[in-house]
Amino acid sequence: MSFSDDGKMKGCQPNLFRTKDKKVAKRTDRAGCSTSKSGSSNSKSPSSSPFRKLSEVRSIRLSHFLSHSSNATKYEHVRIFVSTWNVGGKAPTAELKLDDFLPADDHSDIYVLGFQEIVPLNAGNVLVIEDNEPAARWLALINRALNQPVDTDADIFQHKPSPSLDSTSSQSTPGLDGSFSNRSRTASGSVIFQKSLKSIRKSYMPSQRKLLKFCNCPVEMAKKSYKDACFRCPRPQAYANEMDSSEEDELDDKLNDIFGLNDDDVTSSASASRDQLKYNLISCKQMVGIFVTVWAKKELVQHIGHVRTSCVGRGIMGYLGNKGCISVSMTLYQTSFCFICSHLASGEKEGDELRRNLDVLEILRLTQFRRICRRAGRRIPEKILDHERVIWLGDLNYRISLSYEDTKKLLTENNWDALFEKDQLNIQRASGSVFKGWSEEKIYFAPTYKYSCNSDSYAGETATSKKKRRTPAWCDRILWHGDGIAQLSYFRGESQFSDHRPVCGTFIVDAERLDGKSKRRSSNTNIRIGAEELLPTSNKHN
Repeated sequence: MSFSDDGKMKGCQPNLFRTKDKKVAKRTDRAGCSTSKSGSSNSKSPSSSPFRKLSEVRSIRLSHFLSHSSNATKYEHVRIFVSTWNVGGKAPTAELKLDDFLPADDHSDIYVLGFQEIVPLNAGNVLVIEDNEPAARWLALINRALNQPVDTDADIFQHKPSPSLDSTSSQSTPGLDGSFSNRSRTASGSVIFQKSLKSIRKSYMPSQRKLLKFCNCPVEMAKKSYKDACFRCPRPQAYANEMDSSEEDELDDKLNDIFGLNDDDVTSSASASRDQLKYNLISCKQMVGIFVTVWAKKELVQHIGHVRTSCVGRGIMGYLGNKGCISVSMTLYQTSFCFICSHLASGEKEGDELRRNLDVLEILRLTQFRRICRRAGRRIPEKILDHERVIWLGDLNYRISLSYEDTKKLLTENNWDALFEKDQLNIQRASGSVFKGWSEEKIYFAPTYKYSCNSDSYAGETATSKKKRRTPAWCDRILWHGDGIAQLSYFRGESQFSDHRPVCGTFIVDAERLDGKSKRRSSNTNIRIGAEELLPTSNKHN
């Protein structure tokens, strides 16, 4: 794993990875006897009873479990790259380079890449049908950047675009693949049109992609406490009944049979076979204009499980998907992670920041991940803040509470500190109104919104009226929550593709891993020990 520093690194390395003391309480037979002797004179001694009390047996078995757990875990330091970009409703071209969104010299273990406004937020996309062909294009570009196929000059957008309800998102670029166009012409209806993203993502996912949805807990996992242990969570049986992306894949296969379609053409058009991929797609999800993808090094995939997604709409009428978030939950080794990609309420009028605060609170309240571990022993997180490591990224839309003139003056002076004092998110966090307990690294870059198209000039400099003028702001942010997280860098890219600049961050995160060399006894041994504890004390010493 790479830990090299670069010019973008800022001094933000808190003291973490400190050894976590695992306090375990052992309860010996001698202590049990002395406790019994100290009771009332009418109580019976252990030797006078042919069987021990059930509560004593449970305590002894529990202490036996805990006594083997103190040295059973270690920590892996994982490098995570996070990037967010509002692309302004524009579909990408094949010539678009992602260096400002996904630096070529970064070699992280996990990539969390989030977009906002991958389609125009018009009534057709919000109310009728979701256009996911732009998402498929972004996915192909990300794969090209991460896995660097040999034929990097090949046109990954080869044919005419498939029909779309929104012509502006498709006319500017050619289609992803001929198969998408053919499918949209083969049959009418949204189901066939929706195939483009679902088909192409399979090319980048592990061959056993469905296992990512299942419980990956070890059969016998030593943890810090009894209730954290997952006793034999069966992988197939642990799968919940709720619809998730792997179940959608099964539905897709059935629809393929019905309409005589198959995925071979899409799979064969992928720039690299699964065996050649350095990074596998772990999860991707779209909700209208919000799109999030998670990628991991191939060798890490086997340690990832419990992958789930949850969407919360906060747009029109308070629940449509033009605003809101997509959250991805997963476990790496024995540590739970949650990544939230959001697009919050817009507007720079006084009081609009309170709407954004409400969006955050409602997202935290409403996000619910389906349950995977059905055994009562281990509780896989179902809410955002139940996770051990949480990273929130997106267009949070918080503005700077200054006039355009005052903001422009501070910008020309590169006076970031004075500007940040008036940053709405900074003010709201300091007052405890939102993101209480969360962290954000200090900002050393210029506001990321709003720029003129294909220009390094802010839109306010060219606006023809004050009504259309927007005060520059740090709308695009990355925050984190939990212990064992250190942020190495926080910077913006300089792509002129949209009116926002992408924002990136690099983290080193610790993940708890079960040490295979320190395993407790098998379940059969524990059962045998439990039976021995039930024998009369006098017989045990014969």
